[in-house]
Amino acid sequence: MEETFNTLIDSFIENKVGIANDFLSVQLAAHLKNNLTNLYQDKLMLSGGTGNKNTIVHDQLVRNDVIYWLDRKHNDPYENTFFDLMDRFVAYLNLSCYTGITGYEFHYTLYEKGSFYTKHIDQFQQNGSRAYSMVMYLNADWKLADGGELCIHHANGEQHIAPENGRSVFFKSTDLLHEVLLTHVTRMSITGWLKVGNN
Repeated sequence: MEETFNTLIDSFIENKVGIANDFLSVQLAAHLKNNLTNLYQDKLMLSGGTGNKNTIVHDQLVRNDVIYWLDRKHNDPYENTFFDLMDRFVAYLNLSCYTGITGYEFHYTLYEKGSFYTKHIDQFQQNGSRAYSMVMYLNADWKLADGGELCIHHANGEQHIAPENGRSVFFKSTDLLHEVLLTHVTRMSITGWLKVGNN
């Protein structure tokens, strides 16, 4: 995995956005996608909002995905395998880049056909604990016509990233405006943040 970790880190250093196409194995991505699909079918996913848990706002004109938080307490073998992978990545990141990451949080994310998330930054105004954002995609056979690209807004233009299966995207939570463009098919991912401090 160190080669994949280095690909993610090196591309981040070069372009402020790290991309690795095989961060999740095909097998793990399939199991996590199955988990997500079951949660959605059982109506256990909740509308995504903006703001922290004390000031959360649900505005369908800004964001209309649904989410479900991952937790080791679920004792799901595939979620735990994912957490083990993240533990390895955080340890490698801290060792090689001195980032000081102390924790993380991740949720399943599903965008139904016709969904989107307008331009935003992944940082709360009163809480700076989110240091890095990460997204790992769970979409097999994604095509350009499916839409749903992650659009990163750089000073010199836009970067569009297709949500292809197993691909991971990594960037600083405070730095880059980004959005999820209108998706024409169901779009699934695991989305989260690497955190610093005690929050």
